[in-house]
Formats: sequence, C-alpha cells, structure tokens
Amino acid sequence: MKGRTRQPRVLLDSRAVWDHLTRRNISQNELARLAGLSPSYLSELMAGTKSPQAGTRRKLLAAMDGLTFDDLFIVEDCDEA
Repeated sequence: MKGRTRQPRVLLDSRAVWDHLTRRNISQNELARLAGLSPSYLSELMAGTKSPQAGTRRKLLAAMDGLTFDDLFIVEDCDEA
C-alpha cells in the first residue's frame, strides 16, 4: 500500500547466541529454560523462522548477561523500494 512503511524485522543473531553458549558451556535447551521459553520456540528463533517480540527479546537479554541488544539481535530494514 502506498504511504505505509513496514516495521523493521528483528531477528536473533544465532552466531552470537552460539558464541555465548559456548563461552558459558550451556546448551540451547538450558538457555530456553533460563529465558522462560520453550526449546522449540528458541529453535525457531535460532533458525530465523520466527521473529522475537519485545517481551521475548527482554527475556533473552536477561538470560544472557553481558550482551546488549546490538550484540544479540539483527534488525532488517523492511522499507519497500
């Protein structure tokens, strides 16, 4: 539609997550537990098939101390050309 801009899409940076998990020596399932997410939902976020909503982003940031929004998420510009 003309005049409407689409919101940017936020994706989980799976490489940053794996680096963090490796440094902390925890599994993806353990991260899901720490963040209060189901392992299957976290798997979809890691694969990029789902985009985390604001509440989920807050939970992941809290579970992964030391990382910032910019460390953990990728913002895709969705403006139409």
